[in-house]
Amino acid sequence: MTNYHINITRILSFTLVSFVTFAQSPVQLKLGNQGVQIIKSQGFEFKDLNKNGKLDRYEDWRLPNETRVKDLISQMTLEEKIGFMLISTTRMEGDYAFQQDAPKVEIKSGFNEEDLVQNINMFSKKPLPVPVMSAVGTTKAVTQYNLRHFILRANTSAKNMAEWSNNLQRLCESSRLGIPAIVASNPRNHITVDASLGLSVGTTIFSKWPGELGLAAMRDLELTREFADIARQEWAAVGLRKGYMYMADLATEPRWQRVEGTFGENADLAASMIREITLGFQKNELETGSVALTIKHFPGGGPQVDGQDPHFVWGQDQHYPGSMFDYHLKPFQAAIDAGTSSIMPYYAKPINTQYEAVAFAYNKAIINDLLRVKMGFKGIINSDTGPIEMMPWGVENLTILERYQKAIDCGVDLFSGTGDPTLLLETVKKGMVSESRINQSIERLLTEKFKLGLFENPYVDVSYAEKMVGNSEFQKRGDLAFRKSIVLLRNDTKLLPIKKGTKVYLESIYNDSKTNTPVSTSLANELGIEFVKDKKDADLVVLWLTPTAGSLFSSTGAEIKLQLSDNKIDVAYINEVTSNKPTVVVINYSNPWVIDEIDTKNLQTVLATFGTSSDALLDVLTGKYNPTGKMPFTTPKSRQAVLDNQSDVPGYLKPSGYALFKFNEGLGY
Repeated sequence: MTNYHINITRILSFTLVSFVTFAQSPVQLKLGNQGVQIIKSQGFEFKDLNKNGKLDRYEDWRLPNETRVKDLISQMTLEEKIGFMLISTTRMEGDYAFQQDAPKVEIKSGFNEEDLVQNINMFSKKPLPVPVMSAVGTTKAVTQYNLRHFILRANTSAKNMAEWSNNLQRLCESSRLGIPAIVASNPRNHITVDASLGLSVGTTIFSKWPGELGLAAMRDLELTREFADIARQEWAAVGLRKGYMYMADLATEPRWQRVEGTFGENADLAASMIREITLGFQKNELETGSVALTIKHFPGGGPQVDGQDPHFVWGQDQHYPGSMFDYHLKPFQAAIDAGTSSIMPYYAKPINTQYEAVAFAYNKAIINDLLRVKMGFKGIINSDTGPIEMMPWGVENLTILERYQKAIDCGVDLFSGTGDPTLLLETVKKGMVSESRINQSIERLLTEKFKLGLFENPYVDVSYAEKMVGNSEFQKRGDLAFRKSIVLLRNDTKLLPIKKGTKVYLESIYNDSKTNTPVSTSLANELGIEFVKDKKDADLVVLWLTPTAGSLFSSTGAEIKLQLSDNKIDVAYINEVTSNKPTVVVINYSNPWVIDEIDTKNLQTVLATFGTSSDALLDVLTGKYNPTGKMPFTTPKSRQAVLDNQSDVPGYLKPSGYALFKFNEGLGY
């Protein structure tokens, strides 16, 4: 080799070494510390989480997550590992979620130290095989039961949530190994009809956006990503770092009681929405500042028999009469490709398929062979709430310990619904599940926490949270989404946009009640319209209908009907008004309602909403905002069309004669 070649080789080698050294040179991370000592080593600072006075590998933020996880697992007792595999409701001071006849008091940032033990299945109303501790007193949960995964359902101020989160993390930091908590929530940013516990928190102090169907109706993926990024910032600001959301299920069965939480019936649209939502909340990779998502309900809950919900014994069956099982997987594959941290299987059991007729949390061919092996999911599998004790469809003959054994063998990592680790611990101690298998789940669960940066800084800035959550700049983007989500379906007689000077009577009809919706004088002047208080004085009537069947959890197993008259809408009154006055009918769709009871000849101007504001609706009605929304699902023409439908087939593929309003339908001015 010539001297020239030797010199060039040396230069390249030196350059490469210098580059690698520079690229790997660590930068001190911000440490959030409210109790443990700080260790200094080689000019850097670390938290002494296990209080032993030395730097352990799991405390060294310079090391790869894999190394840190392995070290921490080696230091955890079996009891600490088992507690780590449970996620249950946690309650703030004054918060009595799930508790009947609870006192109504102010929610504060302290702990609720009361255990909530249930002997009756809250869904079937029948005795449980064993009592379920659905919520554990906070200090006991952390210090005795070793719980570190919690679901917060309280609806309170940003200040309260942020202070409570810091209190919880301080308690966790004081424990033997100082493992931080992760706090999850159901959606908090959407206008929704059914805000039942476990579905949505409802109207909160967070920025307000259309319901999930409304986001899909926008057909604006960029604004969808922006929504998720805004919500991420708000959630992280108060210490919420895990979302029990979003639903990748498809709304192919119009009667299904969870349609409102979906992105509609089309798998490609839903997949695009799920991708943007996941990337907006989690960022391109799970990291400090991300909110980890739990996408649900695998393999897609839309095709429920007769639309019944599998929380109940009468809704346990899911079928595929149109042979479209694979169609329902598309949004989940999009979530996996976008890096979703967790996936939740549904309660239901498949019938008349190649798969075992057991609930999906117990279904190895679904969870392991399909989700993990074929679809490539590497993350956490989080059971829905209570499949062990309350919804063990298809495995009712197994003991509680055998149910844990079967679910873990299928691949479940995190069990939702109970805060008491006693029976899961007994399952392992009896040798029904090996500790090496438990370690696999702990590895996934710890990796999520390390990626989120919770070991370095689980604390939040309370004053920042108060400024960030629901701020006016965020809400401006939500207000735009409200307008973009509204769909103009008919404008046959050109009543819209409403002309200036028109006298308008605006009425909201919901839950068998009618309300003359007030409009401020300043807004009326801005729009150039006079709003009257009596419809007889109006040139034009606007009726905004919000049909509702009531809460999901009030289901009795009776036939689900989608006609307006079966969903608390006075159809005779609607027909009287539309026969006597030029009328705009606005329908809020939380299901694909059947509206054939309204006289067709008078139903010539129709709009669809999916959770929006009255200001947004008025902007569209007056043409201040030109409608651009498109239907996220097909609405059926009649009750018979609903009865004849194949539950797994999207409306746009159903036979001719099914549709009244079609998927992707929507007009402009």
